[in-house]
Amino acid sequence: MVMRPLSLAAAILMLGGAALAAQPAPADDPVVARVDGAVVHRSDVAAAQRQLPEQYQHVPIEQIYPQLLNQVVTGRLLAAAGRKAKLADDPEVKKRLADAQDRIIEDVYINRAVEAGVTDAKLHEQYEKFLKEQKPKEEVSARHILVATEDEAKAIIAQLDKGADFATLAKEKSTDPAKDTGGDLGFFARDGMVPEFADAAFKLGKGEYTKTPVHTSYGWHVIKLDDRRTAPPPSFEESKDELTSELARSIIMDKVKALHDAAKVETFAIDGSPLPAKP
Repeated sequence: MVMRPLSLAAAILMLGGAALAAQPAPADDPVVARVDGAVVHRSDVAAAQRQLPEQYQHVPIEQIYPQLLNQVVTGRLLAAAGRKAKLADDPEVKKRLADAQDRIIEDVYINRAVEAGVTDAKLHEQYEKFLKEQKPKEEVSARHILVATEDEAKAIIAQLDKGADFATLAKEKSTDPAKDTGGDLGFFARDGMVPEFADAAFKLGKGEYTKTPVHTSYGWHVIKLDDRRTAPPPSFEESKDELTSELARSIIMDKVKALHDAAKVETFAIDGSPLPAKP
């Protein structure tokens, strides 16, 4: 079944009477409503928008402000009515509050463990380990001329054999956007190009060009190798986001494992019966 996108009205209605956490309001957070004397701040309306589905969270708040404000006011009225009906002591309410509190405590516990563990020193340690484990990767710098037919490519090779300048021919003959820079593709690794192109380019010596046309799904190529190098590793700053994610995952996995190891956990089948013994 394909689900249709929610309308804005339906999305806002989904907020229902969800309680919005009261937070101290800064000086630039004006009161935008009063509900039986209780104030509603602009930040409360912004918080309501953050509870909407993703497609509505980036809509300028001014465009949906009336609907959001009405929903916040409705939520306050419903919550107040529920409290008057003594629902704060209702077992279902208490159970759902306890469940919500568990989720919040879980998130805060993990977030604080990650914040404490992801330090600059640890990230630099991870980066140095990455550099030691990183295998040298060869890159080549090449130019190419792309044409539609094999005969055109052969004619270009014949001109090169007679001493024609590769970059000049690329500007005149190539159909690839790189023709504007004389066919220059810069440095790339073997896996940065389609296999047929990469295989031909990496077989060339510096200054050599392919003596037979190279065919790929893009057309027919004549390739010239300009240079070779061992690819420099990414800098610490370039790697920082990935290192942070990896370190955070490691911290979480270690923390979860330690908690499991220290606890007595019993699990059962979906019907409550004992699980079969592991072989």
